[in-house]
Amino acid sequence: MFNWQQYRHIEAPGWKLSWAWETKEIIWSMLGAQTTVQGDCSNFRTNPLPHCCDKRPVVIDLLPSAPQSMKVSNCCTGGVLPSFGQDPDNALAAFQITVGLAGNTNTTVKLPQNFTLSTPYGSGYTCSPAFKVEKSKFADADGRRFTEAFMTWNVTCSYSQALSMGARSCCVSFSAFYNDTIVPCPECSCACKPENTTAPAVVGYPTSPGVNQQICIDPRTKYEDLPALSSGGTSPPPPPSAPDLLYCTRDMCPVKVHWHVKTNYKEYWRVKITITNRDFSANFTNWNLVLKHPNFNNFTEAFSFKYKALNPYGPYSNDSAMFWGVKYYNEYLLQAGPDGNVQTDLLFKKNADFTLSNGWAFPDRVYFNGDMCVLPSPQDFPSLPSSSPSLNARLSLLLVVVVCVGSSLMVLI
Repeated sequence: MFNWQQYRHIEAPGWKLSWAWETKEIIWSMLGAQTTVQGDCSNFRTNPLPHCCDKRPVVIDLLPSAPQSMKVSNCCTGGVLPSFGQDPDNALAAFQITVGLAGNTNTTVKLPQNFTLSTPYGSGYTCSPAFKVEKSKFADADGRRFTEAFMTWNVTCSYSQALSMGARSCCVSFSAFYNDTIVPCPECSCACKPENTTAPAVVGYPTSPGVNQQICIDPRTKYEDLPALSSGGTSPPPPPSAPDLLYCTRDMCPVKVHWHVKTNYKEYWRVKITITNRDFSANFTNWNLVLKHPNFNNFTEAFSFKYKALNPYGPYSNDSAMFWGVKYYNEYLLQAGPDGNVQTDLLFKKNADFTLSNGWAFPDRVYFNGDMCVLPSPQDFPSLPSSSPSLNARLSLLLVVVVCVGSSLMVLI
């Protein structure tokens, strides 16, 4: 399995790959992975029994602690699959299966059907039918002799955020040094805030299967007083199937990205980026952030993130960049709380189009872990003081007052 996506990786607990056998095939044994169930193998009298007799096996990766005898190269990461843009050397997974009852000729071996690939955040992948390609070749240890596979086929799975989830998972807020207003995430960006949040801490779990109950914690609650995280041990842990436990906010997004225009120098300008995790039940491993802005063509430095230009239009023009954490420093975005954020400063060299007016200094698009975030409306962007509607209104009112006073004085004279 190759993950060719530039900035979408698969996090723990990892990927699940499934297909349907065309005839009565079984899996005798596996290396580097395993199936979730064995299925009905009562027709077999062998010892050991087949690894899986299910008509539709579901394959998952082995954990890193698996015995060495069960491993193959590029396996056993717990299903975690980095993106190609972030970690190309490890953006692949491999496993071996021994198939039985399939025959050994071109007429008896049938291609599996209905491949599906699912991830912890939903089944947003749509897989193509299997199609035959040129047979794979394998070199001996000395590289002087090659053998080839009996048959090779490919399956391509494409991702759609709309299919993966019903709501967005992140939003963006803006601020700037020249305006005191902080533009928050749009209301109901990911979900709408529950109405019954008057208590200092509001925590709930579905009372029965199939009941979708909003869960959030009042932001006024002190971190040490959170029921699910208290050290006293009186609160039961959330069930594995419980929805994410979030702060109660107007946008109800698990992740917020804040873009602050920090400084305007003579030849450069500076932006501060803060990514905040508001989810008490999830950490983000090897997170990444993609930003789209026209000044990335003259990007200078990211001070505490790793950076890669995506160059969607070739090497001579770039308006998109990917950022991720530094290993052993900020590669983990921890759960909500005092340490649940990462931040950096970005330094740009001004190009000919640079301006602080009309929202030019803010990004066109923002992606977190491959999902597009909800941005504020352009009319809500922080504006320069000279373009403030309220300021213009005050100046107009002041002008009218001066004219009236002047006229009165002329009459008196």
